[in-house]
Amino acid sequence: MLIRRKKQSDLKENELTPESIYRERREILKKLGIVTATLPIASQANANLFGLFGDDKKEEPAAAFVRNPLVAAKTSYGDGLELTPENKVLTYNNFYEFGTGKNDPVENSQGFKVDPWKLEVTGLVNNPITLSYDDLLKRFPLEDRLYRMRCVEAWSMNIPWVGFSLAALLKQADPLGSAKYVAFETLYDPDQMPGQRSQFVGGGIDYPYVEGLRLDEAMNPLTILSVGLYGQTLAPQNGAPVRLVVPWKYGFKGIKSVVKIHLLEAMPPTTWNLLARHEYGFYANVNPQVDHPRWSQGSERFIGEGTIFSSRRQPTLMFNGYADEVASLYSGMDLRANY
Repeated sequence: MLIRRKKQSDLKENELTPESIYRERREILKKLGIVTATLPIASQANANLFGLFGDDKKEEPAAAFVRNPLVAAKTSYGDGLELTPENKVLTYNNFYEFGTGKNDPVENSQGFKVDPWKLEVTGLVNNPITLSYDDLLKRFPLEDRLYRMRCVEAWSMNIPWVGFSLAALLKQADPLGSAKYVAFETLYDPDQMPGQRSQFVGGGIDYPYVEGLRLDEAMNPLTILSVGLYGQTLAPQNGAPVRLVVPWKYGFKGIKSVVKIHLLEAMPPTTWNLLARHEYGFYANVNPQVDHPRWSQGSERFIGEGTIFSSRRQPTLMFNGYADEVASLYSGMDLRANY
């Protein structure tokens, strides 16, 4: 994979721009007619906060994406957790295919088409599978699970996902004994995803986005493929129509808009590990004892009620609070070397 440049959009909390200022600057810059080519690469992250690399030429925004209700079994996952308000989950996102600013995905994805859809399960399996859009919603029993979500940028949310066990799908594919890893790939469609057709909008990533898990991680009962949240189908900014959710790992492992699942023997490449290997490991387990090279992971900013900027700080939990369920997967491993 060709690496164009390292991630430029990581911001410290004190560098984030309040929404009121963001809106004001966006309008000013649009009126001034500033073009993106005049900006240095180092300023792209801040410029994206001002909307410079969005599609500001559109006279009318795309019609709002329509989400549909889902029927899912209630579970005890997340009992006692404080729920993050739905509007925060819908508007504060990392999905570089639609832009690197936190509100770029919701602004740039509303015309995204999720039906028809095709998700292929291939590789070292006895029974390759292709799922349609209807299959994603109907083939497997759906469950409602409230999970912690911890971003590598040291903020967190508690999100009620609707989905099904990845293990259920993989069991139907019947992995061969030689299968050791599971690779995932996001849809590649530059016509719909502006970040895929512009290094400025998309943060310099070589698309399509790819991710991977060990097979035992993929088969863990906590690992799900989500098709919804808050009782409705996923919004495109959250990874519609189907995304991976692995709650004990940092959020970038939760690949969105998945079209390919491929079982293989060797460890697969993953997007952020390729882009900045010393910052983003393959495992990406939430670990308060292993800091990111540019910030501490010992605590996190929980996004709940109130404004984004009034969020409280809280200690980061080992494996994001799921140690009882997953610590055995890494018995004997050096989690500093295998970050």
